[in-house]
Amino acid sequence: MFGIHYVKFEPTDYVMVYSKGVLKRQGKGLSFYYYSPITSIVKVPLSSQDASFIFNEISSDFQTLSIQGQVTYRIANQKKVAETLNFTLDKYCNKYSSEDPLKLSDKVINGVKVVTRRVIEDYELKEAISNSDVITKRIMEEVKNHPIIETLGIEIDSLSILSLAPTKETARALEASAREEIMKKADEAIYERRNASIKQERIVKENEYNTQIAMELKKKEVLEKELQAKRFSQEKENELLEDQMAFDTHLEEQKQNLIDLSIVNRKAEADAEAYAMSAVFKTLEQIDERTLAILSKMDMKPEKLIALAFGDLANNAQKIGQLSITPDLLEGIMKG
Repeated sequence: MFGIHYVKFEPTDYVMVYSKGVLKRQGKGLSFYYYSPITSIVKVPLSSQDASFIFNEISSDFQTLSIQGQVTYRIANQKKVAETLNFTLDKYCNKYSSEDPLKLSDKVINGVKVVTRRVIEDYELKEAISNSDVITKRIMEEVKNHPIIETLGIEIDSLSILSLAPTKETARALEASAREEIMKKADEAIYERRNASIKQERIVKENEYNTQIAMELKKKEVLEKELQAKRFSQEKENELLEDQMAFDTHLEEQKQNLIDLSIVNRKAEADAEAYAMSAVFKTLEQIDERTLAILSKMDMKPEKLIALAFGDLANNAQKIGQLSITPDLLEGIMKG
């Protein structure tokens, strides 16, 4: 029949069917017949949509930043977005009857841009470049609550900043500044290394000097100990020498005493021998000539004569006061 059509939608499509301006049915992935002259069909996509963006913003130090990224969103409130934008299909359900659905991404990007401008204004150029993760997180949180996004009934699934860079002119200036800073840091590092080397060399010299002083003090201490030992040894040697001299003197005195005693003893022995001989001769004098002649004829040796004389002495012992007999005299008598 003319004007009656059949249509089938995908599960990712949310469909609202109006007849004479009254909502008759709605839901996901519907299929039905409709009469096109009095029917209006609204189709709102449920799947996530990606929208890329790139725009320039000014930092707090008035430097231009080029920001490139992507936002992923989905329509969470289909009725709200349908009230704001025209998602009505043509009578054959082949395409949208207006370009509003195509403008949805632009509206989302505009919301992102407004938030990004406000966030970037809080950072200087270098700070913004070095804190892209923090900036991305802030933009994501603020975009979710932005009035444009809420009005459209949209939820932001994710937002990523792919590039956050200065303009070419600013980049060249930053590169020059960075090179200058790197060279400055390199010079500082060289200066610090030289200072460290000088400091280390000074420490080494001080250690060597302290070591030398310690060695000299040790040598001095050893020398003093050696001198003390030599003095002690010399004192001991002097004491020993004095003791030796005293001993030698005493020994000489003892020797002299012995010599004197020996002289006295020899003198006493000589006196005794002389006395004995005198006594013998006196005894012999008392023997008559006849007896001596007889003895003479008998060829008697002097030792025997002395023995005979001693016999006479023994017979006249009461007449002799003291008689000394030496060893030599006794030895002669024994041999006789």
